[in-house]
Amino acid sequence: MEIRADLIQSLKKRYAVKRFDPTKKLSDDDVNALLEAGRLTATSYGLQLMKFVLVEGADAREALVTASFGQRQVADASHLIVLCRERDLDVAHFEEYVENISNVRGIQKKDLNPFKQMMARSILSKTKEEQEVWMEKQVYIALGNLLTSCAVLGIDACPMEGFVPEEYDKILGLEKENLSAVLALPIGHRAEDDPNARHKKVRRSAHQFILRI
Repeated sequence: MEIRADLIQSLKKRYAVKRFDPTKKLSDDDVNALLEAGRLTATSYGLQLMKFVLVEGADAREALVTASFGQRQVADASHLIVLCRERDLDVAHFEEYVENISNVRGIQKKDLNPFKQMMARSILSKTKEEQEVWMEKQVYIALGNLLTSCAVLGIDACPMEGFVPEEYDKILGLEKENLSAVLALPIGHRAEDDPNARHKKVRRSAHQFILRI
């Protein structure tokens, strides 16, 4: 019961930080735990058609402020994670995944061919726009997992859609990595004068939010 109560209390304390304390840095252990939690995120078929970019260069992070409509969280937070989807898909993605399954689970690759073909037909038959939307949905699943993990670890965060993806791609050189930015997640410790810290959390009541059938 205590663990359950701790989880709920951690989530109640979580909010989107608008002002980080740039003097307070997260430990390597916390950052690595958070990245590992993100890597373990559930995705459709387990394909993980995404990557996390940990932006460590101060100059790059300052450049991203302009591409984020002046939001300084991306520069002032202890760390910045940019969640990206794959830019272009082809059969090689499925072949690589099947090879990974074969190696980890000790299954013959030929026995995985039907699974590979099913995935390829399902996803590659979509238009490019549909593929992008599908992959971006996977990235949002990862964001939810990261935010919960942040709350449990006592890490402050600010999930951000408010930026220009094309500018992020350019500044970070993502296109050459076959990646496109979808979300940004500054993480660290809130500043004492963060205005959002004073706001009470507003959510629908359980009665309004949960429908039991």
